[in-house]
Amino acid sequence: MSAPANASPDSMVAADFSALAQQVKDWGRALGFQQVGVSTLAVDTDADQLDAWLAAGFHGEMDYMARNTDLRRHPERLVPGAIRAICVRMDYRPMAEYPDHVLNQAELGYVARYALGRDYHKVLRKRLEQLARRIADAVGPHGYRVFTDSAPVLEKALARQAGLGWIGKHTNLLDRQAGSWFFLGEILTDLPLPADQPLAAHCGSCRACIDICPTQAIVAPYRLDARLCISYLTIEHKGAIPEALRPLMGNRIYGCDDCQLVCPWNRYARLSAEADFAPRHALDAPRLLDLFAWDERAFETHLAGSPIRRIGHARWLRNVAVALGNASFSPVITSALESRVDHPDALVREHAGWALARQRARATTPLPPNQTEGCG
Repeated sequence: MSAPANASPDSMVAADFSALAQQVKDWGRALGFQQVGVSTLAVDTDADQLDAWLAAGFHGEMDYMARNTDLRRHPERLVPGAIRAICVRMDYRPMAEYPDHVLNQAELGYVARYALGRDYHKVLRKRLEQLARRIADAVGPHGYRVFTDSAPVLEKALARQAGLGWIGKHTNLLDRQAGSWFFLGEILTDLPLPADQPLAAHCGSCRACIDICPTQAIVAPYRLDARLCISYLTIEHKGAIPEALRPLMGNRIYGCDDCQLVCPWNRYARLSAEADFAPRHALDAPRLLDLFAWDERAFETHLAGSPIRRIGHARWLRNVAVALGNASFSPVITSALESRVDHPDALVREHAGWALARQRARATTPLPPNQTEGCG
């Protein structure tokens, strides 16, 4: 059964909306979403947890998380009349092999796998708009708005309620067939589509993600202190990275995937078929010295269309400098860092100076034998 062609929402009955929900899922998969579900907008429990997280100060400098908390609790206020969220999942795993070879080679820089290709915001937003228009073609005008990590919306809570997965101990959404290598997006709508059922959690007693975190940012199951998280430090944090955390970052220069890489459920994650998510500019295994040599123009050129571009050149050099400071001694690294200690930006000067001091100290006190050799 399908929804009546060209029916208006006012003339549709429950069976019509049930049929429409199935059509929406079919259309979504045809547009490249691997899963589509429907959620109610009741997120009070998750909003309470967010309030406690904010009260603990775990959001760090992410002041936007503390704004519009009322909208996060009441998503219907973002779209007058909205009563449902159409939630979608789009897989992004770009390659079959796990990136141990990058993390274990200090001369290379590790970029979170989600950021290797085109900015996902653009990809998902375009497809969501296409899906919303397809719905409008079928039933006429309806009140809606699309979102993908772009507004005060509790995306993971809505996706969980839509049956797309459960929130794991690392606070990412998990699915038994897809792991966690996927993006989320939503269409808030005033159409009374039947809501799907949430899935049961399947983390059990596993704590692999907690134990593997380089900075121990997962302070308890389902509780992340962003101020310790490498993804926060390299992306959201605007100032100097705390010195005590720098050695723990290794060669991770933009984001961190350790909690995902170790998760047993990600054994089942499938490769993405989206060309936009394929690695660009060899960012899947880049040489740190090459990245550190980029001037601002090269940074803007190489990262055009990438989510990395938004952190700016100075923070990029900050992150790469920390990775170079964690590498084994090399005269080439020392020379590269010396070229940045007089950089116009104080943030770059400070981190280049720290890394240079580490390199010079290491010249007389080599790393233990089991440490990966650095650039050279």
